[in-house]
Amino acid sequence: MIPKAFHIMAKPAGSACNLNCDYCFFLKKEKLYPGSDFRMSDEVHEAYIQQLFEAHQVPQVTVAWQGGEPTLLGLDFFRRSMELQRKYQKPGTRIENTFQTNGILLSDEWCRFFYDNNFLIGLSMDGPKELHDSYRKDQGGHGTFDRVMRAARLLQKHKVEFNILCTVNRKNADHPLEVYRFFRDELKTNYIQFIPIVERINESGETGYQEGNQVTDRSVRPEQWGRFLIDIFDEWVKRDVGKTFVLNFDGALAGWLGMAGTVCIFGPTCGLGMVLEHNGDLYSCDHFVEPSYYLGNILTTPMIELVASEKQRKFGQDKKNMLPRYCRECGLLFVCNGECPKNRFIETPDGQAGLNYLCAGYKAFFKHADKPMRIMADLIRRGRLAEEVMAIWASEEGNLKAKFANAGRNDPCPCGSGKKFKRCHGGQDIKA
Repeated sequence: MIPKAFHIMAKPAGSACNLNCDYCFFLKKEKLYPGSDFRMSDEVHEAYIQQLFEAHQVPQVTVAWQGGEPTLLGLDFFRRSMELQRKYQKPGTRIENTFQTNGILLSDEWCRFFYDNNFLIGLSMDGPKELHDSYRKDQGGHGTFDRVMRAARLLQKHKVEFNILCTVNRKNADHPLEVYRFFRDELKTNYIQFIPIVERINESGETGYQEGNQVTDRSVRPEQWGRFLIDIFDEWVKRDVGKTFVLNFDGALAGWLGMAGTVCIFGPTCGLGMVLEHNGDLYSCDHFVEPSYYLGNILTTPMIELVASEKQRKFGQDKKNMLPRYCRECGLLFVCNGECPKNRFIETPDGQAGLNYLCAGYKAFFKHADKPMRIMADLIRRGRLAEEVMAIWASEEGNLKAKFANAGRNDPCPCGSGKKFKRCHGGQDIKA
């Protein structure tokens, strides 16, 4: 079956980057292309745009640029891309360009170009200076916070639409509200995505591959990830719904609406988001740029044949077929669907392989968020705004605190957990 639409993340500079972030898995991919100049040729560039546009049977096409660092190719490369996009654009088709960058090379000229061509920018940033600079360093080992802040202000100056991609690692995971409030109040961005760092180590002690069941000490711990999401969600659901958009929460809410999969990690299956390397090689996924997941080269095999290949269909279907029984029987499967296959490398309690490393954290978050998520889903189904949850939730919290105040130590906890009050909220700081 040939899909009507799909997503290709193009890496025109391959793994080449002007930074040396400690946790970056993609820097290691340079080993796949020894001697390469890591620069997409005009032949590959034109083939990418032409085949992408011809294959899509929907009124919008996304041209996605990532890296490595795509600004290393210079502005002329992307000016050329605008020419190619105009050349192959079908009548009535809307084009969106997305561009993920570390921001170091951004300038007024870059930002004017982004604005003039309606680019959506993703800016990589890990929070306030001390937390950002822990791992996001240049090739001299120096922190990059000040330069990324400068890039954010340039984007704002030129009214370029951008969002923040923040990795959550061992260092910043213990400071969820500090990170969130920095983005909301100081950077003043309305769109945020949090990506957990799970850096596997194989038997040779190497990282950058989907091998091994151990993780580096830079990786976020499952319980850290859960608490990080919970603390931010509690603040968000009280005051920021409809104003600050957190992709992790939007993606989870889709599950409560019966639409899991608006972000690929929560979909029952995957396989429609592939990666194009600088030389035209196509791989199954950004996290699986490895020889085993090589699909072919678009200069020798049409892109749509690779996208619709049996190998890629199996890759996507395996997300569902390889779930352990523990997951299939879980009451939260409707929202999680086992999350990303790259993180499924630990065992279930009964010893079956394939459990997600972050399972405990996700479970804690989904259980905690269940009631407000159900309220928002109900509001949306009735044609109302999800942001109405803030007033509803404030009222319910007020009523709950009153019940806590009147509960006896051995009474059932008013929260509905089924535990005695003294074993639940009665043993906590109610204000907290």
